[in-house]
Amino acid sequence: MSFFFHAKRRKLLARTVAITGLAIAAPRFGIRTCSDAMAQSAWPTKPIRMVIAFPPGGPTDIVSRIIAAELGRLLGQQVVVENKPGAGGNLGAEQVARAAADGYTIFYNTSAITIAPALYGKLTYDPQKDFVAVGLAATVPLVLVINPEVPAKNPREFVAWARTRKGQVNYGSSGSGTITHLAAAQLAKDAGFTATHVPYKGSAPGMLDLASGQVQFMVDTINSTLPMIRDGRLRALAVATSKRSSVLPELPTIAESLIAGFEMSAWQGIVVPSGTPPAIITRLNSELQKVLASAEVRGKLLATGTEILGGTPEQYSQYIQSELKRFAQLAREAGARID
Repeated sequence: MSFFFHAKRRKLLARTVAITGLAIAAPRFGIRTCSDAMAQSAWPTKPIRMVIAFPPGGPTDIVSRIIAAELGRLLGQQVVVENKPGAGGNLGAEQVARAAADGYTIFYNTSAITIAPALYGKLTYDPQKDFVAVGLAATVPLVLVINPEVPAKNPREFVAWARTRKGQVNYGSSGSGTITHLAAAQLAKDAGFTATHVPYKGSAPGMLDLASGQVQFMVDTINSTLPMIRDGRLRALAVATSKRSSVLPELPTIAESLIAGFEMSAWQGIVVPSGTPPAIITRLNSELQKVLASAEVRGKLLATGTEILGGTPEQYSQYIQSELKRFAQLAREAGARID
C-alpha cells in the first residue's frame, strides 16, 4: 500500500515507534505467549462491533460499511457498524475506550481523535493511553472549492483576489475545530490572506451557503463536494492532498500550484481499546490489509473519491503521534477551542 502524505510525514510512518509509556504506541510483536496464541486461535467466536463516531449516511459511515462487510467475511464473523455520533466524535471514542479489550469492539476512527485534545479542555478519555493502533485504512482528499461568482479559475487567482478583499472574505466549515476548519485556516495563513471563519453544523449547510454566496470558499471532503462540483454549483480549484485525486485528476494539488509542502486530508483507520491482546491486533491488521487489497473494495472506495492507504500498527501509531502534535499547533494558530 502507498501512503499519500507529505514527504516528512511519510518518513514518520516508516520509522519504528520510539515512544514508551503510551498505549496508543504500537503493540509489541516479539515473543508470543501461550495466551496470545490461544486468543488468536479462538477469536473471533461472535460478531464484532465497529463503532464510528458519526451519523449514518455520511462519508465516514459509507467507507466504514464497505470495509466492515469485507472484514467480516474474512474473519468469519459479522462486523456490525454502530453509529455513535455526538460531541465532535468524543461520544463514540469514549464508548470504545471504556469497552472490554477483547477484540469484539473496534473503533473506526478519523483525524478527529487527534484534533480533540487540542479543542476540549476536558476529555473523558485519553487518546494516548486508551487506544492501541491497528492500521490506517483510507484518506478522503480535501478540496478547495469556491463560489462560482468568485473571479478565479485556479488557486493563484483566488489568493490574489482574496488578498485585495481584507475583511470581506468568509469561509465555511463543518464545525469549529474540524479538519475542514483547520485546513481552510491553514490555507489562508500560508497563502497570506485574511478570512473570517463561519462554522456550520456539518458540511451540507455550509456548502449550500457557499453556493448562494454567503461564504466565498471552503476546504471540504471530495465525497461531500463532488455532486455540487459536477453540477456547477461549486467550482473546484485544487486538492489539499500531496497527490492528485483519482476522481478529479485534472485538479492540481495546493502543494504543486500554490504552497509547497501543503498537505491536509481526512484520514481514517482502526484502533482498539488498550489491553487488547497483541495476537488479535496482528490478526486484525492482517485482515485489514487483505480488505484494502480487494479489487471489489478498492473499486467501491475509489468511486467515492476515497484513497486507499494501509500499513502496519507501528506505522499508524507513529502517524497518530505526529498528527496529535500537528493539530495541537494548528488549533492554537486558528484559535479553535471548545471548553
